[in-house]
Amino acid sequence: MKLIKRKYLDTLIDVIGTPDIKVITGVRRSGKSKLLELFKEYIKENVKNYNIIDINYNSLDFENLKEYHKLNEYVEKKYKKETHNFVLIDEIQMCDGFEKTINSLHASEKYDIYITGSNAFLLSSDLATLFTGRTFEIEVYPFSFKEYLDYFKYKNIDDSFDKFVIEGGMAGSYLYNSIDKKYDYLNEIYNTLIVRDIFERNNIKDEKLMSSLNDFLMDNISNRTSLRNIANSLNNINLDTNHKTVGNYIEYLCEAFAFYKISRYDIKGKKYLNSDEKYYLSDHAFRYARLGTKALDYGRVYENIVAIELLRRGYEVYTGILYNKEVDFIAVKRSEKIYIQVSDNIAEEDTFNREIFSLLSIKDAYPKMIIARTKHDEYSYEGVQIIDIARWLTN
Repeated sequence: MKLIKRKYLDTLIDVIGTPDIKVITGVRRSGKSKLLELFKEYIKENVKNYNIIDINYNSLDFENLKEYHKLNEYVEKKYKKETHNFVLIDEIQMCDGFEKTINSLHASEKYDIYITGSNAFLLSSDLATLFTGRTFEIEVYPFSFKEYLDYFKYKNIDDSFDKFVIEGGMAGSYLYNSIDKKYDYLNEIYNTLIVRDIFERNNIKDEKLMSSLNDFLMDNISNRTSLRNIANSLNNINLDTNHKTVGNYIEYLCEAFAFYKISRYDIKGKKYLNSDEKYYLSDHAFRYARLGTKALDYGRVYENIVAIELLRRGYEVYTGILYNKEVDFIAVKRSEKIYIQVSDNIAEEDTFNREIFSLLSIKDAYPKMIIARTKHDEYSYEGVQIIDIARWLTN
């Protein structure tokens, strides 16, 4: 498979030599292992006097290291004095008791440590508990549209965006020629790797409930949903559940980076709300692979693409409420704040007025933006920036 340079490589380069345990997370098959490969090549080409201790648990070559004493012994034997010793371990969760070895290696202050692992076994919320040393987390997302263009060397931005909407950002699917084969791959990744991890970690017994909950969330991306309403919907199709179980299952899906929860923010009251969240898929093409493409709701999919791109760019993301009106996203990064509406097509006057009205009702001075499929250059309307989604994604 072809490798392209991704921004995460620069992040890894920036933290070379820091005392942190570098932990690479993200949804399955989003490129964590490939990132380690690129990082290893960078070390070889740019770091003087290095020693790489490289372990990939997907390879049978390291089958005998799946116990933490064995792993520790192997790394210590590979250590070289008076060199920069890099420890690169892929799929660390396959070693029983791995955290004990990583903590011991880190405490020795002899190693620069980089690890990846299955999302369900190396959760962001668990890092502080697992590791006694400070961790630095690099979250890897599926390919952005900009990376998609780079991978295929496409020049026509509009035609390429239409393809990206259908194919998504899971680069492993690009190796297949037909869209059916691509979706077969994505469906297998989602069901076999993501959901299986969740079942193993959390000892879930009700596969039918989890499957139906998955379908519900995928079918309702960008919709405000409450746990009680989801539970009621599942009860209506003869699945016995309650809002607490639904909440737990959704938490598992978010922990595995299958979905991202976007909370609500009351713009007038300037307070966060703990109800009726929105959920977005880590890659929008999972929805097509699982539910099919008969009813392509481009507005929902565009909103999903924008949500993930904002997270990829490092924003905290919320959905805004102002009186009875809704703003799709409030993107916050330090002192920066942007209000964003996302739409499929704003050529119709009624649609444009509906989207612009919510933004014009916000009276503060922060930037306001409509991201839509205009296929035109950016322009402004009463201070609101109107920009084509493909062009915004490549900015």
